[in-house]
Amino acid sequence: MQMDRKALEAFLAAEFPQVAGMFTIEAAAPMQLTVRLVQDERHLRPGGTVSGPAMFALADVSVYLAILAMIGPKALSVTTNCAIDFMRKPAAGVDLICETRLLKLGRALAVGECLIFSEGNDKPVARASLTYSIPPER
Repeated sequence: MQMDRKALEAFLAAEFPQVAGMFTIEAAAPMQLTVRLVQDERHLRPGGTVSGPAMFALADVSVYLAILAMIGPKALSVTTNCAIDFMRKPAAGVDLICETRLLKLGRALAVGECLIFSEGNDKPVARASLTYSIPPER
């Protein structure tokens, strides 16, 4: 691994201050990452559930950080594809936990998958698959 939890959190704070405090990294291991969405009112939709865009952001940030953990701070890695299945209504007022693993990490592309859980519940609320483009070395 090129970046540990502390390095990933510092990178996120420096490069993406707009999400400072929204995500925390719970665990980092080779090709795997667990990230928490610290839930608050801005993540809720009418009906008192977490919005789809908030869950997408959690999955997207989680795969992005899992890639950077392995290749180092390449800020210009970008999402090229995402598919997300919303399976259950997440609980309002409870943080979401995203368990991420990289399925492929090549020179140009990375593929990751995520399971998102309401904290304290073992049934996933969403599943996502993302592909990232990694910038070439210059």
